[in-house]
Amino acid sequence: MAYRPSKQFKKTLFGSGAVLVLAALNAPAAVSFASEKYHAYKIAQPEYMKKYGSWDVVDVPEQYKVNAIHAALLHTGKVLLIAGSGNNQKKFDAGTFETVLWDPVKNTFKKIDTPEDFFCSGHTQLPDGRLLVAGGTARYEILDGKVKKAGGGMRVKNESPDRAITLKKGTVFRSPSGVEYVTKFDVTVPKAKREFEISYFKSGQMKPWKTKVTAAEARVFVEAVKEGPQALTTEAAQYEVVGLKGDDADNVYGLAQKLTTEKQDFQGIKAAYEFDPKAERYIPVAPMKDARWYPTLVTLDDGKVLAVSGLNDVGDVVPGDNEIYDPKTKKWSKGPFRYFPTYPALFLTKGGKLLYTGSNAGYGPADKGREPGLWDLKKNAFTKLPGLTDPDQLETSASLMLPPAQDQKVMVLGGGGVGESPNSTARTSIIDLSKDSPVFTDGPALPQGTRYLSSVLMPDDTVFTSGGSEQYRGSGGSDILKSQFYDPRSNAFNEAAEPTVGRNYHSEALLLPDGRVATFGSDPLYSNKDNTKLGTFEQRIEVFTPPALHRAGGNRPVLGEGPQELDQNGRATFKTQDAARITAARLMRPSAVTHTTDVEQRSIELGLTKEADGVTVTVEVPKDRTLVPPGWYMLFVTDQDGIPSEAKWIQVAGTDEEPEGS
Repeated sequence: MAYRPSKQFKKTLFGSGAVLVLAALNAPAAVSFASEKYHAYKIAQPEYMKKYGSWDVVDVPEQYKVNAIHAALLHTGKVLLIAGSGNNQKKFDAGTFETVLWDPVKNTFKKIDTPEDFFCSGHTQLPDGRLLVAGGTARYEILDGKVKKAGGGMRVKNESPDRAITLKKGTVFRSPSGVEYVTKFDVTVPKAKREFEISYFKSGQMKPWKTKVTAAEARVFVEAVKEGPQALTTEAAQYEVVGLKGDDADNVYGLAQKLTTEKQDFQGIKAAYEFDPKAERYIPVAPMKDARWYPTLVTLDDGKVLAVSGLNDVGDVVPGDNEIYDPKTKKWSKGPFRYFPTYPALFLTKGGKLLYTGSNAGYGPADKGREPGLWDLKKNAFTKLPGLTDPDQLETSASLMLPPAQDQKVMVLGGGGVGESPNSTARTSIIDLSKDSPVFTDGPALPQGTRYLSSVLMPDDTVFTSGGSEQYRGSGGSDILKSQFYDPRSNAFNEAAEPTVGRNYHSEALLLPDGRVATFGSDPLYSNKDNTKLGTFEQRIEVFTPPALHRAGGNRPVLGEGPQELDQNGRATFKTQDAARITAARLMRPSAVTHTTDVEQRSIELGLTKEADGVTVTVEVPKDRTLVPPGWYMLFVTDQDGIPSEAKWIQVAGTDEEPEGS
């Protein structure tokens, strides 16, 4: 039977004013035009949206467009989009650092004063609802062949036990041969450690006291004052600090071994801040001991935060010196020592161990710290986990704890080879940590090899995945304009509506309280298939509305009046006229995502009781804080068709604290 275009389709097809006749559809350009118009018509039909969902591009005023490197959902319902310098050297040099706060309900935007370059920092949700942001950029990289002056790390020693010393940016170190190097940052060296040794003669009498002094040390990046081969060195030497006098000149000196014109990597900062969602501003807290660029921050069961990996203040991967932040004291302390490549995906599991899936964002050697395993923080013991397919293609892969968290299943999706490798994988793998000897097993394959895939937990226990690219940073026009739902119950993917905006490196996606998914960012190297035209940062926001919301037709289950904290039994009761249709409840932790790394999001199954009055429901939250770390969560209820309510915000306190406002 011949196809006859409907009146509505004809209107859509010819509405642009183009002079066409149906016979012209045989021409290739016209066929393409007609195909695009028909596709636009098809995806706008209610039946299509009920099955596959829909996408909409958000109207962002020009002055609020930002290079979204980081995205975090706050318990006010607003989304914090952090750019810092936004991978823009000119903005970094000018000290132009940006953060924008987006209200997805009102679609309003607000610029936030940004005190540091939080580009490529780490972040995590704190128990009181603040967002901890730590690390960022101290210096942009200089690639091979473009380094003009020799540089590298200088270890600065202080042998004085009486006082610390601060050397300002621009301090000069002079080599034994007279070559001078200048510091690029301020550096403070603590005072030396003085120890008293006590010993005794055989007679039992105490010998005279002996004093032992151990020099203190700090690192700083230095660069030769002048270009030329005379500044190159790979031999260890001691350097004097020009301008110091008296005891300081004797006690303070530099040690360096390798000062070269090789590639100089990004360098991190030590700064840490809490973002206050109510005051809508950054508040400084104690800095970290180590500078970090590309670190992972993960909240533990006691509400403290572990900071792991990153590039330090001389551009090296932090060798394993991890730190723990205490939200009560606002200070950092030493954490268990273990090496990971940058932005490692670490998930808090039942019992308190951290699962490292092997997912990471890149920096570090290909043969070190890449194998997945369970990390016992208390014993600092690491048990490797076998079975992962394509273990050499975990860089830029996505990882998440499958819903519900009680099942203790974690999934790895896609990824690619180390660095600028052309390799990518369609592999997904799942590990069940509830088993005695957990092993990764393959799940259903993605439609194609995919780096930078966004993966978002949904209220109906599915996982929404979208975007990514087949090649490094979308090279070769390899952005993937596809999305799909993974269903853990059937262990299968189901097609979803296609996004219109490509997302690769520096892109993010997160669940909004109304049940939609917002996507941000993308930083392609090139914008065409031939790799001849440089890419530009994607500043559009695109939002996906799931099929369930289209099927609801405005008739969603509604949670009414109820508390914002749990009672002493871990319960909360809400009024609702939809008690009869509600079949499940989930507590969902808000995302804090960057570089395909989101170790925050998790979905917890709740006990659900329908009260005898027929107009209230009670939810019960597990008391195990290794399943439910303290903090603010979105509470969703769903009906038998998987249609979710809008979220209610509720705070889960730590085991030894009261909720905010109690």
